[in-house]
Amino acid sequence: MEKFTYFYRSGSPFSQWYPCRFTVGELHFNSTEQYMMYSKAQLFKDEELGLKILRATTPREQKALGRQVRGFDKTIWEQHCKEIVYQGNWEKFIQNEDLLQALLDTKGTTLVEASPTDRIWGVGLTEEDPRIRRRTTWRGTNWLGEILTNLREEFTLTTI
Repeated sequence: MEKFTYFYRSGSPFSQWYPCRFTVGELHFNSTEQYMMYSKAQLFKDEELGLKILRATTPREQKALGRQVRGFDKTIWEQHCKEIVYQGNWEKFIQNEDLLQALLDTKGTTLVEASPTDRIWGVGLTEEDPRIRRRTTWRGTNWLGEILTNLREEFTLTTI
């Protein structure tokens, strides 16, 4: 029987909103949400908004700015968003040893974002909802959980 590690809200090290510091090239990020929204602006060549996202201090503000990206095309975004989130989380975990250990400690489970409102990155259910215990009754795709589970497996292979 498949075992799950549920997470939700910014207090979880697996959340995109979890406060952490990491650097990519010359750029410093304070969350993977900031990285994701900045990368979204870059993808659609909205330099002005990208700079605003880099200056924004909270994930809430970063997400709101990310929704304003000029030239946004859902089809193009869906072709790139998983790789962007994967890369941002790779950097987050590789540069923060305590967070990497927390991820490695979930070995043997599938990570699941127990967000009742997010049916793309999460499963559209709370941890208390009995439907969350079986993939077949999830209301969402769990893209973030899938990415984190895959990252953990990759880290496990590279750290052996």
